[in-house]
Amino acid sequence: MTDEGIVSLYWDRDEQAITETDLKYGRYCFAIAYNILCNKEDSDECVNDTYNKAWNSMPPQRPVFLSAFLGKIVRNISLNRYKENKTQKRGGSQIELILDELGDVASDMPGPDDEMMMKQMEGAINEFLRNLPEDKRVMFVRRYWYADDIGAIAKRMGISANNVSVELRRIRLKLRGFLIERGFDV
Repeated sequence: MTDEGIVSLYWDRDEQAITETDLKYGRYCFAIAYNILCNKEDSDECVNDTYNKAWNSMPPQRPVFLSAFLGKIVRNISLNRYKENKTQKRGGSQIELILDELGDVASDMPGPDDEMMMKQMEGAINEFLRNLPEDKRVMFVRRYWYADDIGAIAKRMGISANNVSVELRRIRLKLRGFLIERGFDV
């Protein structure tokens, strides 16, 4: 079924929307959740919570790219679950390492209360990513959006893990310089 068809099912309040979403995007959502949480049960719960949030969001929202819409939902739910687990001393994923890597780029980022600054920074980061060669952009997004480990990225790209680590460091340094040039305090 097409994304448009699935979204129409949500708008019609047809429960088949959940089944079709799971058939088409279940593995995708699970992979995002599992890369963050490294726990099957928590990941399954986050995927189910994603379907519930999608159900409650459509209408009024009518996403054009259902995969991106669901990916953002499951990622946010999974990150929230990760924070809960961490406070309960149940962590164990790569998120701490990933956040540490990104600390070099944006260690003094504005807090979540400063929405305007965050939107501006988001726009600048998107501009930076658009100007990267495709292979470097894919590498960056796989690591920092999907939380893929270095080895998985290396395998996907057909290069060594060391090469991926070096390239990601270079990209982070370039991103940091790019943000500083644009007036962000990083």
